[in-house]
Amino acid sequence: MSDIALNEKIKQVLASELMLEIPAEEIGDDTPLFGPSGLGLDSVDALQIVIALEKHFGLKIGDNETARYVLHSVNTIATAINAK
Repeated sequence: MSDIALNEKIKQVLASELMLEIPAEEIGDDTPLFGPSGLGLDSVDALQIVIALEKHFGLKIGDNETARYVLHSVNTIATAINAK
C-alpha cells in the first residue's frame, strides 16, 4: 500500500471508529490528534484508536510511551504500521 493510500485508510478508520464530526479528508497528515492545537481527542479516544489500529492494521502498541509517539498524528501512525 502506498504511503498516501495508507494515510487515507488511517484517516477513514479514525473518522469512522471515533465518529468524528469532521470528514476523513479534512484530517491533516501532520495534525496532532490530541490537544487544543489538533483534533482535541482524549484518553478514551486513544484507547479506541489503539483497538482500531490492532483490528484494521495488526499494529500492537504495548506501552504508554510508545502510544504517545505513535498516536501523535496520521504520519506517525503510518510510520509505525510500515515498521511492524
